[in-house]
Amino acid sequence: MPVIREKKATDPNKMDSKKLMQNQKKILTSPLPFASTILFFLTLFSFRMSAESNSQSIDELRKSVVQIRVFSQSKDPYSPWMSSGISASTGSGFIISKNRILTNAHVVSNAKFIETQRNNQTEWFEVKVLYIAHDCDLAILEVPDQNFYTDSMELELGGLPELASPVDIIGYPIGGSKISVSRGIVSRIEQSSYAHSQIDSHLVVQVDAAINPGNSGGPAFQNGKVVGVAFQASTKGENIGYIIPTNVIQHFLKDIEDGEYDGYVELGIQTQNSFSESHRNFYEIPNGEEGVFVTRVYKQGSADGFLQPGDYLTTIDGRKIGRNGNLKETNSIDFLEVIDNKFAGEEIQFDLIRKKKKIRVRFPAKKMLQMENQRSRYGTDYPYLLLGGLVFQTVNRDLLESWSKIGQTQGGSLLVYRFYEGSNLLDGETEDIVLYRKLPHPTNSHSDFYLNMVVESFNGTKVRNLNHFKNLVQSSKDKTYKIYFYGIQVPMILDREESEKADEQIKRTNHIKGK
Repeated sequence: MPVIREKKATDPNKMDSKKLMQNQKKILTSPLPFASTILFFLTLFSFRMSAESNSQSIDELRKSVVQIRVFSQSKDPYSPWMSSGISASTGSGFIISKNRILTNAHVVSNAKFIETQRNNQTEWFEVKVLYIAHDCDLAILEVPDQNFYTDSMELELGGLPELASPVDIIGYPIGGSKISVSRGIVSRIEQSSYAHSQIDSHLVVQVDAAINPGNSGGPAFQNGKVVGVAFQASTKGENIGYIIPTNVIQHFLKDIEDGEYDGYVELGIQTQNSFSESHRNFYEIPNGEEGVFVTRVYKQGSADGFLQPGDYLTTIDGRKIGRNGNLKETNSIDFLEVIDNKFAGEEIQFDLIRKKKKIRVRFPAKKMLQMENQRSRYGTDYPYLLLGGLVFQTVNRDLLESWSKIGQTQGGSLLVYRFYEGSNLLDGETEDIVLYRKLPHPTNSHSDFYLNMVVESFNGTKVRNLNHFKNLVQSSKDKTYKIYFYGIQVPMILDREESEKADEQIKRTNHIKGK
């Protein structure tokens, strides 16, 4: 650290009393210095009063911030008949209207038992989950025992904080058992990925404050109101944290008003910016028109049948779109934020240029059910089919992650490509079924060649999804099973009776219950 040199004490300058009185008189009679002196003391007094007031408000606000303790257990995607051990974790939350507790979905995912307590409480209270939204990482909890809410207050939601404005984040991060308050500055507001589902993107507020494990679910305050929920941190930089803004929170709360959580609608397109002049010239886009190009339209999405590849989107609901895809009025928020604020059935309107003509299209917003396999799953089983010791399962994100960690990924490039490219999963019913594992037995010793391949057909019938595959197997009276895989012209052949006997032995050996 730099060395600060110590100042030596010196004798005060000598001044006779007459000169001293004259100088004091000049100071008091001069309007500017005198006013400045008064202003300084008023400012200092005001700052102290503001600090004391803010301190008092924090003391009041933290009465409604809770610590959450969760005991969870999840299924193993790679061995779907098995469950993991019970694990314990902690998070934060806060009380909102109707004595409900708002927190992150990832805090309470896969929970078997949840309990909570408020600041200065010694008793832990059992909690139940009312609603959970994995696509926006939010959940609503409730404590049945009303004693828990004694001397608490319902926190009020505020608006979107301004850039460079301070926020206070309150919660129970690791490093201690007491409540913690940290301050950060809002440094960025943008659409970004939510790590909990690994596929959904919504509005986030970036702050330069540490958000550590245990902080998740805690409120971010500004002027006594909640402006966000702490939920994730960046691993690529120091003190980069993210909060879920109240836009997303309000959407979640409105969604559950009817007693169910329906989830976000999806526009279902891919877009490209329009910075390239050669690209704009090729499509003959007028110089004054800003917007983005549509490069792909997914089936079953909101835009299916209404937008086309090559369309040049200029406005959404009357709001202009910039060349970078952001709304021109803000230049920092993606135009898809407009879609995020809608619910199923609400109208979406685009002005666009198609084949040199300006047109306007309108269509209803809706969900894409086939997105579920693209998300990480929580609190659910993983259906599978055991056939002659061979394990088949629907391709999903959790399976791929577990599969890659095991390291048995040889020959699986087609599997991964089909999952991320997604063109084969566009009708809402079709699923890729993969043979990803075998439980060793003499009857399947020849099957290694087909590992990590995607099922195409069974005994001449195209396989649509796992349930369809199971029904085909169970209803088959053929002596042999003939399974074709995508990209392989030679089918795998299994003897039906041998496979059934093998499965009985394999289930006993591996302690597999059920079918």
